[in-house]
Amino acid sequence: MLVVPPGSGIVHQVNLEYLGRVVFNTEGLLYPDSVVGTDSHTTMIDGLGVAGWGVGGIEAESAMLGQPMSMVLPGVVGFKLFGKLHNGVTATDLVLTVTQMLRKHGVVGKFVEFYGEGMGELSLADRAIIANMSPEYGATMGFFPVDRVTLQYLKLTGRSDETVEMIEAYLRANKLFVDYNEPQLERVYSSYLQLDLADVEPCISGPKRPHDRVPLKEMKSDWHACLDNKVGFKHVPVPVSPHFWPDSMILIAVVTSCPNPS
Repeated sequence: MLVVPPGSGIVHQVNLEYLGRVVFNTEGLLYPDSVVGTDSHTTMIDGLGVAGWGVGGIEAESAMLGQPMSMVLPGVVGFKLFGKLHNGVTATDLVLTVTQMLRKHGVVGKFVEFYGEGMGELSLADRAIIANMSPEYGATMGFFPVDRVTLQYLKLTGRSDETVEMIEAYLRANKLFVDYNEPQLERVYSSYLQLDLADVEPCISGPKRPHDRVPLKEMKSDWHACLDNKVGFKHVPVPVSPHFWPDSMILIAVVTSCPNPS
C-alpha cells in the first residue's frame, strides 16, 4: 500500500507524477496499467497513456476487491491533430476548442483517441489538460497513446531509466507504442475528427458551459449579447439596481469595457 501525504497536489496530479505505472510488472508478469476512480476527472491519467475513467462507488469497491468490470464495447472516435500552435496560444485555448468540437460531434459513452503528427507539439501537461476535460465533452475517456513525449515525462518525474526502458520495450513488442518518426499505418475508428493546431485562437468560454467557446476578439460583443439574452445558458442575470451588483460582476464590467486594462 502506498500512502501519499497531504499537500502533495490533487489526486489526479499525484497519479500522473507518481502513482501511474503505465506498465505493471508483477513478479515478471507485464501488463498495461489501468485505473477507475470515484471522480469524473480520473480521466486526467489518460494523458499518460493509462486507460482510466470515473465510476460510481459500487464499481470502484468491486474493483478494489478484485472483481472484473463489464461494459458495452464503446465506439472509438479518432481525433487527428496536425500543425503547430501559434505563439501566445495556450493549452486552455486548445482544450476549449477540442471540447466544443467533441460536444458538437457527440461522444457520450465513447472513447476518444488522439493521434497525428501534431501530437509531438503537445507536452504531456497539455495532453493531461485535454484528457481531464473528458467529462465536459462527454466521452468516457480522451486517450493519448504512449510515445516519446510520455517517456520523457516519466524520466522527468523520477521514474528510473530501467523502468522507462521496460515500458518502452513492452509497448513496442505489443504494438502499443507510437513512434511518429516511423511511417504510420492508417487507423480505423468508428468516426473521425481532425484539427489543425494553427487554427486554434485565444478564447474563453461561458458564461456557464465550457463548450460555449467565445473567441477572445468577440468577448465584448458576446458579453453584451448575454446581458440581453433570455434566461438560459448564454444569459447573465443583472440586478436592476447597481447597489446590489456582486463585486465580481462589477469587476468583469470594468475589465471588459476598459480599452487598455492593466
